[in-house]
Amino acid sequence: MKIWLIRHGQTKLNKTKKMQGLTDEPLSDKGRAQARAARENLEKLGGVSFDAVYASPLDRAIETASIVSGWDRKDIVTDRRLIEVNFGRYEGKKYYALGLPMTLYWALPEVFPAPKTVETIAQIRERSQSFLRELEKKDYENVLVAAHGGILRGLNGYMLDRPNGIRWRPKIRNCEMMVYESVGGKHTFLGDYKVDA
Repeated sequence: MKIWLIRHGQTKLNKTKKMQGLTDEPLSDKGRAQARAARENLEKLGGVSFDAVYASPLDRAIETASIVSGWDRKDIVTDRRLIEVNFGRYEGKKYYALGLPMTLYWALPEVFPAPKTVETIAQIRERSQSFLRELEKKDYENVLVAAHGGILRGLNGYMLDRPNGIRWRPKIRNCEMMVYESVGGKHTFLGDYKVDA
């Protein structure tokens, strides 16, 4: 099975550099253009037909999945395990105004603990692994998974077999797509596709 992980396109909160966790912010026009560019990347690869498309229940991920896959929104399977990280009291705050505990945690979660009200690395890892282990039991050739920058750190960590379960750096760009192959529980990284839109 090939698993295509993609981050949603840009939103207004992304552009204004604000923490955007559970806020159901739609794609901006630029975000839609990024999703179309990601679709064009697939076409350059000879076209990819997806057997299933999964997304976070937040609109920005669903719309990205629909544009990239060509699937109708109603046919996309939403899963709460793919929702963005819960930033608690930091939701909607500017990146530069988070304060020391959140800034340190988000920069080096391997060292600094999550501040109160913020989802922990253990929680991110747990839901990422739960989703992907269940997905790997299905009989798909190609599956698209549209999610968010935070939870993708856990999803990528699992697919890369990282001991700590996360791939925190480098930051995943809007509509960046990472492709993996999963065969019998073994994972292979196949490629990384970025968009310039």
